[in-house]
Amino acid sequence: MAVEGGGTLSELYQSSRRLLLKTRDGLERLERLEFSSSAGSVDSPELAVAVRRDISQIQTLCSDMDGLWRSVGSKPQRDLWKRKVEQIAEEADSFKESLDRYFQRQQKRIQEAQERAELLGRANGESSHVLRIFDEEAQAMQSARNSSRMLEEATATGTAILAKYSEQRDRLKRAQRKALDVLNTLGLSNTVLRVIERRNRVDQRIKYAGMILTFIIVIAFLRWTR
Repeated sequence: MAVEGGGTLSELYQSSRRLLLKTRDGLERLERLEFSSSAGSVDSPELAVAVRRDISQIQTLCSDMDGLWRSVGSKPQRDLWKRKVEQIAEEADSFKESLDRYFQRQQKRIQEAQERAELLGRANGESSHVLRIFDEEAQAMQSARNSSRMLEEATATGTAILAKYSEQRDRLKRAQRKALDVLNTLGLSNTVLRVIERRNRVDQRIKYAGMILTFIIVIAFLRWTR
């Protein structure tokens, strides 16, 4: 049970688990950088984009696995894989929400810092350097958000394509089952027709034999009465 270019259901599941651990570690690093006074403004956006990319990859794997667990023959195994895939998808959604909140906090922090710098500038006229620093950080965060949005759009497009392929595969399977049903019905009909034909031949032989036997009895009776 495999998909082209992907791997088996078990392999995809293991890959998604590894990405979940990597993503959780990336989110923890983002939080440490966010609340650390020594954190620079360049590493955080790059790390945030990397985390977003890992989340998008997990969601793509979930889409692949969603098409595979439905093909598992055993119902208990199918139900088990369904729960596993749903759990992975829920964790990925939770990580995405955490990352979105991180971006919101960063945007709010930058806006507050710019407002403070503007207030200080009106007080002493020396805020240009401070404003430039925060402008650079705001541009970096905006770039990170743009990259994240592009990743989300690419993931959504890929998921839609995979869903379309899965739908077409299901249609082909239904058509195949209908064709097999028709063939089985035709096979049964042919068998019934052959039985009817044999029965007709037997009936005809019995009819002719009865006619001959009746004719012989009549002739014998006529001869006996003379």
